[in-house]
Amino acid sequence: MGVDTWVQAGMAVVAAAGGVVSARSARRTKRQEKRDDFTAVTDRMEKEIGRQGSRISELESDSVVKQEQITGQGAAISWLVVDRRRLVSYIRKSGLEPPLPRPIPERARPYLDSIDV
Repeated sequence: MGVDTWVQAGMAVVAAAGGVVSARSARRTKRQEKRDDFTAVTDRMEKEIGRQGSRISELESDSVVKQEQITGQGAAISWLVVDRRRLVSYIRKSGLEPPLPRPIPERARPYLDSIDV
């Protein structure tokens, strides 16, 4: 082996080492990968928070509609109770005896207590 061969082999080793160093520097560092992972996680979290926020808004609007419905039903029941009492008093004033009231079901009793029945 001559000097030329050794020089060429040395140059090849230096070129290979340079290639490894440039490939390593071109590769993303662990810090960059962690930062990208953090960005991906925060993006997913923001998307999930937005989805949950819209779901909460939807549930709140449903709650408002249901509360209005319950309030309306309570007003209807109150009106029926008052109207029934007026009808019973009218029948009694006429000198007649009204029919006996039907018993209030146990399931309805807690709701009727709140409207003085």
